Amino acid sequence: MEILVFGGTIEGRLLVEWLDARGSYDVVVSTATEYGASLLCEGERVTVLQGPLSPDQKRQLMEEHDFYCLVDATHPYAQHISHSVLQLGHAYRKDVLRIVRDRVTNGPWTVVDDAAEAITLLSQTEGNILLTTGSKDLAMYAELLPDYRTRLFVRVLPITAALAQTEELGIPASHVIAMQGPFTMELNEALMRQLNINWLVTKQSGKAGGFDEKIAAAAALRVKVIALRRPEEPDGVTLEEAKELLEDQYGL
Repeated sequence: MEILVFGGTIEGRLLVEWLDARGSYDVVVSTATEYGASLLCEGERVTVLQGPLSPDQKRQLMEEHDFYCLVDATHPYAQHISHSVLQLGHAYRKDVLRIVRDRVTNGPWTVVDDAAEAITLLSQTEGNILLTTGSKDLAMYAELLPDYRTRLFVRVLPITAALAQTEELGIPASHVIAMQGPFTMELNEALMRQLNINWLVTKQSGKAGGFDEKIAAAAALRVKVIALRRPEEPDGVTLEEAKELLEDQYGL
């Protein structure tokens, strides 16, 4: 009796811990990154698979196990993974339970579609920038943003790959904050104040991603905010609703 969870998020970790505590099912968890896997506690009933799965590996996994359902608890910006999980469920006639975050409504920030649009806007401004969208688009900022070595401060995960990338791009060590979030409003505010931040670049990651705390800190210091628009997500349920469905439909 097994359930397959595609995780790497706070919601995924909390769900796996809840399933493990229930003890009714064995859980296989797939995370795309080593860091995501490190946050999960592997045990007698929890198996953690680290790294992206190829199509062949996914097929092998489905053929070697008889999962009752698949749970997609991946990041809301990882659309390609959600799409592949849905396809996998359809191919093997398994229910797919998508966990979604609360939607972010309009507010006192500028919404852009991608990093390129954010850079275009920032290139017409002055002042220090705090980038909290991860390391994925750092190379683009280094290529397109004038004076990025002096203006840009980046908050990335405390992992070797992210730190190596900042060094390779010539971002000064004093401009790199390697921390795992989400963070409190007070910590965000203290960081922005210390670094004399004028612009905050963030994702519309919702409450679970610490969006509210970042916005509150920026408002307190009159820091202007640029938010990367969250992609449209498939229909889904909240973490608490997912637990209720798993209890009702699968007898957990």
